[in-house]
Amino acid sequence: MKKSGGAEKKKTRRSSASVHNVSRDPVSDTPPRKKAVKKDVFQLFAEKVRDHKDLVSRWAVLQETRVEYFRGKDFVSFMKNHPELKEILESDINLETEDIADILLQKNLLVRCDRVVKTVRPGKKKLSTWPAHLEIFPEQVFSENDAFFAWTFVKRRPLWQTILSFIWPVLTLAICLFPVYPHRCKLLILYCCAGALLLILSLLLLRAAIFGAAWIILGKRVWFFPNILAEEATLRELFRFWPQKDEEERPKWTARLFYAIVAMLVILLLRHHAPNEAARARYQKRMSNIIDDVLEWSPSLALSGMMEKQTTFNATENNKFSDESNATSQSQTVTSADEMENSDESDQHENDNM
Repeated sequence: MKKSGGAEKKKTRRSSASVHNVSRDPVSDTPPRKKAVKKDVFQLFAEKVRDHKDLVSRWAVLQETRVEYFRGKDFVSFMKNHPELKEILESDINLETEDIADILLQKNLLVRCDRVVKTVRPGKKKLSTWPAHLEIFPEQVFSENDAFFAWTFVKRRPLWQTILSFIWPVLTLAICLFPVYPHRCKLLILYCCAGALLLILSLLLLRAAIFGAAWIILGKRVWFFPNILAEEATLRELFRFWPQKDEEERPKWTARLFYAIVAMLVILLLRHHAPNEAARARYQKRMSNIIDDVLEWSPSLALSGMMEKQTTFNATENNKFSDESNATSQSQTVTSADEMENSDESDQHENDNM
């Protein structure tokens, strides 16, 4: 019985050794294939939320950097209206909105910001709903109460921006070759640029005139067109026509009367010092001459002008050379005549002596 037990022990040892050797087989020790790197679900979630049109957001300046941001309460309401976006999170689909926002903050996909101006300016009832300048908040924790959150990752570039990046070098080269364009192309480009500039200036003047008239007459601040000079304005905001609600206090009637008098004085002063028709005609003629000189330039004219200068220079040199040769010949003729006269006088003097 003891021998059989010892034999069984040896068999078990041999089997375990064989299994151990098989496990150390170099063929079986090959490392498994690397799995494809899977993108973070929270990164995908953040990109999806940022590209969604229902999340209200604005642009502002954060430490000299232009960022896109949203409010905490808007994010909560957005997630309530679109719960299907949580399916991107897979295993974390049951997380609350606050927990999701905290994870985004921990992964540096979001950064909590605070307004730079924290006091109500004179003449306003409350702080601005969407501040134009932000700063980083010390505590990076999600909150709904007057909290702003800016995206930290670069937004995916659309196709039209990629195409535009290839068009810019071609446009730059075309601008550099403007002097060699045909005359009609120059006129077309000039009038298009002048028309665009005139349109922008007209919109700014009309915007200021409407604001001034509404402020003086009605005591309301009305901006019918967006401020195209603001650095935080987006392309979508530039084409917004209807003004936003005035959140500031109504101006006093004394201030309105004062600025109405100032506006009338400025208009009368400009009317009194306006240039007459003769001065306007002289200025128009001078400017038209400058523009014509720029537009009528071409390589052929430049080369012809250079050839005319060269021809004039050669003709001047030839005339100068001919004048010098004539003067030299005349001086030689006078010298020979004087020599002949001197020789005749000497001969006559010798004959007299004889």
